[in-house]
Amino acid sequence: MNTLLTRVLAAAGLAVALQLGGAAVARADDLAAIKQAGVIKIGTEGTYPPFTYHDGSNQLVGFDVEIGREIAKRLGVKAEFLEGKWDGLIAGLDARRYDVVINQVGITEARKAKYDFSEPYIASKAVLIVADGNDAIKSFEDLKGKRAAQSLTSNFGKLAEKYGATLVGTDGFDQSIQLVLTGRADATLNDSLSFLDFKKHRPDAKVRIVAEEKDADHSGVILRKGNPELVAAINKALDEIKADGTYAKIADTYFGADVSK
Repeated sequence: MNTLLTRVLAAAGLAVALQLGGAAVARADDLAAIKQAGVIKIGTEGTYPPFTYHDGSNQLVGFDVEIGREIAKRLGVKAEFLEGKWDGLIAGLDARRYDVVINQVGITEARKAKYDFSEPYIASKAVLIVADGNDAIKSFEDLKGKRAAQSLTSNFGKLAEKYGATLVGTDGFDQSIQLVLTGRADATLNDSLSFLDFKKHRPDAKVRIVAEEKDADHSGVILRKGNPELVAAINKALDEIKADGTYAKIADTYFGADVSK
């Protein structure tokens, strides 16, 4: 073979090998790289209260933000939050814009096929909400023939219809609750976390939960595949946060209840 051609091919092969090897090292060593940099970069929305949002002084706060800061603390690094819109948030992992996303990302089989997750750090359930004094609805089955205030395209709306309710269309949780409070709807099905947040801010509101679904949906820290050391370190941090009472304090601040199960 021509000597020049041989050298070109060899050089090209070496370059490819170095690229592949470097990618493999990057995937395997994200934890080491984070510790060396002294920073873990966290993708989040910043517009999704009570999980990640800006307070009156424009400081980034929220349940997920505090969880992220505590994870960073236990990794021995600082947390750097990079905000973005939900539609492109997870894709930012592929672009290596940040190391993890902490933004109430539901753990699903579809996402697990492409990404890794920590152990769940928060759980939510579908709950049935009625006005105080409404004794006619005590279970999901009691929705048959009743009016449920729901976003018409939501999974909660579909669930209400499954139980025989007639839907009264709304724009979201707050409007649904108002219709229940004013008697223009008999009930609403919604997310347990949204209800806890609502009651935290309006403890005197005359509504209550009368039933909840058995199975919960869980959210976790999402990150690129191929980082078992980083996953293990984050899980260890979450275990410590729960064990030393830090998790309970954060949950009480934003929900007034344990939201881990």
